[in-house]
Amino acid sequence: MTGLWRRLFGRDPVPDAIADNLAAEEAVVATAEVSGGGTLVVTSWGVWPPSGERIGWHEIAKAAWDKTSLVVTPTVAEEIGPAVELLADARPIRYRLTEPGKVPQAVHERVTQSIRTRNRRELPGGGAWVLQRKVPGRDGLVLQVRPDAGTNPVAARRLAEGLARRLPGTS
Repeated sequence: MTGLWRRLFGRDPVPDAIADNLAAEEAVVATAEVSGGGTLVVTSWGVWPPSGERIGWHEIAKAAWDKTSLVVTPTVAEEIGPAVELLADARPIRYRLTEPGKVPQAVHERVTQSIRTRNRRELPGGGAWVLQRKVPGRDGLVLQVRPDAGTNPVAARRLAEGLARRLPGTS
């Protein structure tokens, strides 16, 4: 049945556990079977791993395709102020895809499109990217500070706090 579904609709069916949790405005873009079982689902709002919750486009630091696996590096966000986050990279997650189809390209495009502006700041011990990103399903942007590994954490926090103080509507 899967082969017929793919020929008719161009993708595998979405697992019920994911389909039941999609937002009303969330559209499925691509799917791929993961080696070892399960389906990786790419939507207009993020990536749904075979077992887990959606990782929104604004929650992904980077994604890379190495010809056999999609490696997604999610972030952990600490809210510094309204719409300002200090990010840290979480452990990368590797999805070995049996037939990747459009998944690698769709993920790359959507992570990139979530970034509205990107600026680099040099800090003690390294630097940080200051990003404005669109959050799927929400109006407005979030300002994110993503320090490089080895960057002084106090300097990164000060940068994020300073940016939060400069935003309209904050004290």
